[in-house]
Amino acid sequence: MSPKITDFVEDAGAPGLIAGIGAVLLAPVLLPVFAGIGKPIAKSIIKGGIVAYEKSKGAFAELGETWEDIIAEAKAELAEDNETPAFESATNTIDTSADNGI
Repeated sequence: MSPKITDFVEDAGAPGLIAGIGAVLLAPVLLPVFAGIGKPIAKSIIKGGIVAYEKSKGAFAELGETWEDIIAEAKAELAEDNETPAFESATNTIDTSADNGI
């Protein structure tokens, strides 16, 4: 069973009915006022969004370059680590020139 308009009117009561009629009667007067106020606000929001997008585009490009530099440095360090043996052979030299007291 779908709701009917009569159900809404009965549930809203007299105050709701009066408010509804008032809104319908005032809509032609209030809509142009709200449109006049809303349009400059909407344009300001859009302009702000465009400016933020343009600024962030440059910042994201710089961030991408920095990220690529970090990746290149990490790869270079990995390549350098792979070329260097993990354990370098230690040479034990015995100092024969010292007097051992014998």
